[in-house]
Amino acid sequence: MECDATEHTLDNGLRVVLAEDRLAPIASVCLWYDVGSRHEKSGRTGLAHLFEHLMFQGSRNVPGNGHFELVQGAGGTLNGTTSFERTNYFETVPVNQLELMLWAEADRMGSLLDVLDQSSVDNQRDVVKNERRQRYDNVPYGTALERLVQNVFPAGHPYQHMPIGSMADLDAASLDDAREFFRTFYAPNNAVLSVVGDIDSRRVLNWVDRYFGSIESQPNSVPKKDGAIGPVIGEEIVEIVREDVPNPALFAGYRLPADGTAEADAAELATIIAGRGHASLLHNRLVRRDRSASSVELSMIRLAGTESIGVLEVMVTPGADLDAVRTAVDDELA
Repeated sequence: MECDATEHTLDNGLRVVLAEDRLAPIASVCLWYDVGSRHEKSGRTGLAHLFEHLMFQGSRNVPGNGHFELVQGAGGTLNGTTSFERTNYFETVPVNQLELMLWAEADRMGSLLDVLDQSSVDNQRDVVKNERRQRYDNVPYGTALERLVQNVFPAGHPYQHMPIGSMADLDAASLDDAREFFRTFYAPNNAVLSVVGDIDSRRVLNWVDRYFGSIESQPNSVPKKDGAIGPVIGEEIVEIVREDVPNPALFAGYRLPADGTAEADAAELATIIAGRGHASLLHNRLVRRDRSASSVELSMIRLAGTESIGVLEVMVTPGADLDAVRTAVDDELA
């Protein structure tokens, strides 16, 4: 089912996308900020993700943790995510609660600094550090992707670190850092607001103008980091990591075309054929034929500001020769 979308821009630079869909009496709101880990300063990695958490700690008219209570009390769902390139926040609610959601999003865009304090930063810093432990540091193979990204991109490149950040940088982040980050990136002229559902576009646009229109834009252009890089690494980089894991594993990274291009779409299709699912070339070779792996997957992290990353994960079976697995992978991808 297709939904015709209309695009609008407020005087303060906020871009608005509206699409009417009568399938169900619900509406979804997505507020997308053009800020991710690639925008972070050296020594302050993880700040974009930390700020995602801080955005749920209250604003001028919404008490701490009240955003969750507001949305869930209205019968809706909500979340936020941070990537290399963007941070987004989204809610889905019964359509008669849509105006409330727009008001709440505008309140934290316009007034979060009124309530942001050291206690909130310290509390959410600990939450993010625990998330890092649970997802990366304290699980088998947890740091493999992080190491891979560090090798795919050269030192100092804006994409060379994961959005989760490092423990040292998270510890170093201050209240002033958080305030500066918000002032720089959380502005209407650095955001896109999308509303989709059983809506009246004209009415919704009036609500958006009412609640977001008075928020001041960022007077300075948001700093852009050059992600330009060559299409090939230039040499094979191999890192052997010895950790207490159940079995050996092979992780490999490949530079692929940047997102937003026909070449990226072709590369995505190639990764599916080569290494996604039980019918893929690599599964047939490594798991079924050679029995040298218990699982294999080739995925693609699509990046728009630089070359995308192809990520290969092979769980090697006990006793299998790792060099033979590498050779088989090269044969299938040649």
